[in-house]
Amino acid sequence: MSANSCDPIYPRQMRKIKPTRRSVSGIYSFRGELSIPYESTLERDFLIKMEFSLSVLSVVPQPIEVPFELEGGKYVYTPDFFVSYRQIESALLDYSRPILVEVKPSEEWRKNWRAWSTKWKAALRIARSQGWEFHIYDESRIRDKALENIRFLDPYKRMQFDPEETQWILANLAAMGSAPVHFLLARHFMGEYRAAGIAHVWHLLATRQIDCDINLPLNERTELWVPQ
Repeated sequence: MSANSCDPIYPRQMRKIKPTRRSVSGIYSFRGELSIPYESTLERDFLIKMEFSLSVLSVVPQPIEVPFELEGGKYVYTPDFFVSYRQIESALLDYSRPILVEVKPSEEWRKNWRAWSTKWKAALRIARSQGWEFHIYDESRIRDKALENIRFLDPYKRMQFDPEETQWILANLAAMGSAPVHFLLARHFMGEYRAAGIAHVWHLLATRQIDCDINLPLNERTELWVPQ
């Protein structure tokens, strides 16, 4: 595959990840449907964020091989992930390009960016030829307020609530379009039921039955809506 090729590329896992002593590796169960290997806790945290995002359609690990030349030698570079997004047919201006992703701690890429720039430029060329983007994700893009919120919500996933009550909340919220947490609590969980109501709302958010701007602090003023 040439770095200048415009032929369509179909990302699929090109390299198997093996456990190493230098990093924390493992398997992440992505939405309970796909087992995605990771080679560091930073990669795992990236997958946690991608899984939570309703706009993310799929994540492919080690998706393509990128050939590049350095000091007369020929090499192959494999980015960490390929992320594709759900598209809204009626919103062409909001089209989200798929991205090739390299996950690297900021200390590492800042120290080695000169040595690694050649392979990253090759990845950028291939991405552009395919209509994709290429990005480097470090702690600043992964371990942010959104990840903090997602971790906070995680214990609520496993809670169970009355299905009829859940449908009542979802139907009312859908009819309103959006509403803050405190409004749902006042409407559905008065008095002694307020604490259970908060847990129920966080459960619906954790299980992606409702949505919010996960980049903002989670509190009773958080605006919620039912995903389309």
